[in-house]
Amino acid sequence: MSTLTKPIHIGRKISRIRELRDMKQEALAQALGTNQQAISAIENSETIDDEKLAEVAKALGVTVEAIKNFSDEAAINYFNNIYDNDISGSIVNANANQCSFNPLDKMMEVVDENKKLYERLLQAEKDKIEYLEKLLQQK
Repeated sequence: MSTLTKPIHIGRKISRIRELRDMKQEALAQALGTNQQAISAIENSETIDDEKLAEVAKALGVTVEAIKNFSDEAAINYFNNIYDNDISGSIVNANANQCSFNPLDKMMEVVDENKKLYERLLQAEKDKIEYLEKLLQQK
């Protein structure tokens, strides 16, 4: 039984890193001074020369090693653990980036406050009209 290893497809890694950085092929092409078709060709290539790889890494804001060693599994593990540990290794609040309130409840509170304000303004206008009608009747 042969244990052939799947060759590293550097283009797919570049594509995934670009996607994770929320960058379109056009933006990467512009950063490299080329066109979208060239980026597509790079992302479909199994290999890329070291000089071009260094340019792509710089444009993506990562190191060449980060591209070569990239794996979806490692990225998922990184993002799953980022909220559990800070740089010093201490545990941080996993709920730090979560709302401590229900946004819909807050929105309904604002709507209720606006409704009350509208009703007060409306009542003030009614009171003005009533006062003016009394003034007219006195004349």
